[in-house]
Amino acid sequence: MTEVLVVADAWQNEPDAEAVIQRAIAAAAEMADADTGEAELAVMLTDDSGIRTLNNNWRGINKPTNVLSFPALQPSGAAGPDDAPRMLGDIAIAYETTRREADDEQKPFDHHLSHLAVHGFLHLIGYDHEKDDDAEAMEALETEILAQLGIPDPYADRERMN
Repeated sequence: MTEVLVVADAWQNEPDAEAVIQRAIAAAAEMADADTGEAELAVMLTDDSGIRTLNNNWRGINKPTNVLSFPALQPSGAAGPDDAPRMLGDIAIAYETTRREADDEQKPFDHHLSHLAVHGFLHLIGYDHEKDDDAEAMEALETEILAQLGIPDPYADRERMN
């Protein structure tokens, strides 16, 4: 289950944002090689100011970014029948940076938003891009998930430039 929280007024310009995120994360959960079961996560739609604060507080980087993921600590031991659903973590997405990147790359806003939601979700389930091999694996899975959603490869332009 994904809960989407809109905390910045700028997102009112994108009335379909919640549906776009729900669809992207559902596709990612279905295609990713991870047992998410009945896990929950929250997506906070914020602005550059809000994400800048998060980025500074948690990563020591005092500037806005497009998406941040905060995986939840997982309980030890087996889950019992009365336990609450497992929490995967939180994703924060900044409106202004997302809008600017979509416009700069001349792609539909909902395509870029879908990509950021998938990217954030993959971080929550353990993917990262710190090493080249890990980045290639993560990008390949992102591309595959987005293709299922009818969204072109977000990395295609970069490959043509190399």
